[in-house]
Amino acid sequence: MKIANRIVEYFQLGKAYRELSRLDDAALKDIGVNRADLKRRVYGR
Repeated sequence: MKIANRIVEYFQLGKAYRELSRLDDAALKDIGVNRADLKRRVYGR
């Protein structure tokens, strides 16, 4: 993967994490994610 693609992916994942973090627990539950699982779901770690 080119370095430019990795940089773009890094910023996209960060944005996704911030947006999901802003959701309340009920909204996260609706999409099948809990707050403790958020980082693993977004970043795959």
